Amino acid sequence: MSKKALEQKLAALETLRSAAASAPPTLALRKALEDPNNYYVSKAAAIAADLALTDLIPDLVAAFDRFLINSVKSDPQCWAKNAIAKALKDFVYDDASFYLRGIKHIQMEPVWGGSEDTAATLRGVCAFALTACSIPRAEAMRHLVDLLAADTEKTVRMESALAIAQLGGIESVLLLRLKALAGDREPEVIGQCFTGLLDLAPADYIPFVAGFLKADSDVRFEAAAALGELPDPAAVAAVTAHFAKSRNQETRRAIILSLGASRLESARDFLLTVLADAEMEEAINSVRALAASRFRDDVKDRVRDVAAHRADPRLAAAVLKEFSR
Repeated sequence: MSKKALEQKLAALETLRSAAASAPPTLALRKALEDPNNYYVSKAAAIAADLALTDLIPDLVAAFDRFLINSVKSDPQCWAKNAIAKALKDFVYDDASFYLRGIKHIQMEPVWGGSEDTAATLRGVCAFALTACSIPRAEAMRHLVDLLAADTEKTVRMESALAIAQLGGIESVLLLRLKALAGDREPEVIGQCFTGLLDLAPADYIPFVAGFLKADSDVRFEAAAALGELPDPAAVAAVTAHFAKSRNQETRRAIILSLGASRLESARDFLLTVLADAEMEEAINSVRALAASRFRDDVKDRVRDVAAHRADPRLAAAVLKEFSR
């Protein structure tokens, strides 16, 4: 199919969204899902999801299985399978066997200098969708643990950590704790474990996560970010206490910036204190953190007053840049 012909087909497909107000385009989308072009099918699946056309579930499953065959040629970049899996997840489609097919799929495609797995997004989507399926908890956990421990792709390990947290319970807490202690070659994976632990058991795991602020790796930045996002005064107290003791400039910078995501007044007050009293580089970082937070409108005047009192052109420039957007 020529590029122009495909563009015309896609344009016609997109008109089905507006036509849905008068009549659901179920038949047209059913036909579209049978098309051999994976990109075209991905758009049809997205429209089906947006319009909540659950009558198309059998057609979506059939298309998915079709694109599993000779998948590198039939569905390069997993466009169709990704869109279909996302649609069925949105429909809360309760068939674990479908998501397990997605979890197990690896699609190595040629790239310059070798090959890469293009099915990471698919595995991640299916891992999270599995948590809503009517299967024994232990079975779901087993598949998720396999992904967390052994999948080669960072995004899949992160999604499996998120899914384990979604299942909840003491088993999830202990598995995420184990992974945090065991480590991962990508610190973002451990960061997802931190977030899960803090969501599931904040009182128990604020001190645990805060302990990683002392790490000599990028995991300390993940710990700062997870604690900064937690709407718990104890989390703010933990990171600010470490800030007071730490002389590591990178860790101190991470703590300042992480508290910009906090909704808590104690985080805002700490950042304003840094702005007023800390060395200039840290004061400038506090301006950036305050501007990024939801407190921006509330503290704009106070930030400007403190900066004016310090009368440093670098700080004035930072305030102008961050608070004039």
